[in-house]
Amino acid sequence: MRIALVQVASPQEESPSQRRSRVGRMVSSARGADLVVLPELWVAGYFAFDRYGELAERLDGPTVAAGRLWARELDAHVHLGSVIEKDSDGRLFNTAVLLAPDGQIVHTYRKVHVFGYASRESELLTPGDRVTVADTVFGPMAATTCYDLRFPELWRGLVDRGAKAVVVPAAWPAARREHWRLFTTCRAVEQQVLLIACNAVGVQQGGTELGGHSRVVDPWGSVLAEAGTEEGVTFCDIDPAVVDKVRGEFPVLADRRWPLEVRTET
Repeated sequence: MRIALVQVASPQEESPSQRRSRVGRMVSSARGADLVVLPELWVAGYFAFDRYGELAERLDGPTVAAGRLWARELDAHVHLGSVIEKDSDGRLFNTAVLLAPDGQIVHTYRKVHVFGYASRESELLTPGDRVTVADTVFGPMAATTCYDLRFPELWRGLVDRGAKAVVVPAAWPAARREHWRLFTTCRAVEQQVLLIACNAVGVQQGGTELGGHSRVVDPWGSVLAEAGTEEGVTFCDIDPAVVDKVRGEFPVLADRRWPLEVRTET
């Protein structure tokens, strides 16, 4: 399985249509990959809070439509990172989308933990309320988004539903880059999953620098690939069977004793 991590910058002066065209050319350079992954909210730019309503789309909107074409042209799965989704009731979500090689949507995930610290995401967006796992040719695959990395109980829920690979689109700031490295490695090890994380780069609205360093981490904690801080495509070749191999050799998940009965000593 060949993975392509596409690190994208979202400069304020670039329109969404210009960005989709430019990123489409980057995605085209990932030809030969089986799975192409993009960052969180790369079309709008995560920090463009005052434009969230204007830039929101339905899942039959222009970004997913572009992604369908890319998937067909590359004959590959394309994880679009996430988009600002507007539902039929007018609510906005941070929604991750996975497309199959035929362009069909095979998985969506609405970000559960919307961010509040130095961010308006929790003010503007509705949190998701469920997690699911998709059956793919690579095995059972799920997604979380950025801030979700800090909540291991969400990740354990994915594993309990059968996930063996988890894609993480993100707009993680450079100021907390070491947290990014820590949590991507930690979640891969504790949940014994293949973690595929794609972060944004560049300076976004308000002057926040994004951290890059998109990475692929196996369930033993080995970093199989890590990008730098510039736009570009990083490839990684992996064997999805590594998850079953590690879980079989070191059966941490099988040794869980949870939930425990809570007893009050008298």
